[in-house]
Amino acid sequence: REVVSHFLISNFRYRSSGLLSEVLQGEVWRLISPMLLHYGATHLIFNLLWLYQLGSQIELAQGTLRFGLLVLVFAIGSNLTQYFFKGPYFGGMSGVNYGLIGYVWMRGRFDPASGLYLDTQNATLALVWFFVCFTPWLGVSVANYAHAGGLIMGLAWGITSGLRARRR
Repeated sequence: REVVSHFLISNFRYRSSGLLSEVLQGEVWRLISPMLLHYGATHLIFNLLWLYQLGSQIELAQGTLRFGLLVLVFAIGSNLTQYFFKGPYFGGMSGVNYGLIGYVWMRGRFDPASGLYLDTQNATLALVWFFVCFTPWLGVSVANYAHAGGLIMGLAWGITSGLRARRR
């Protein structure tokens, strides 16, 4: 618990002790570190498979710098979304992965020359899983707001950059 507490976005719910007090005191890693926490091997493997499939595609087509920027932005955005809606006790990279899913899916649709592509089967799988996680069927707590925040950011970034590329 002591080690994990340093990777949470905060040790306190924002309503009780101030908004992201640790981050404001210089612990800025907390904005991204929840993506390193995983709750079991299945959770870790599932996230790493998506990261490998999407990340290698982005890195090959757009470079390591763009891929790293996407991961950082989606980590910060999805972690903040989860924190504001449900509090600080969450972990995993699913918010980042949903950001990457949205980005690759929309960038490929709006700019087919980008070299990015998410097939219908994987897009459907990601969306079905997204909605299943909001149900009690899994019997575990899921960072649904991180998923939603990441997906919305990824869709928006993919559409925007795809349209810009198409205009050029």
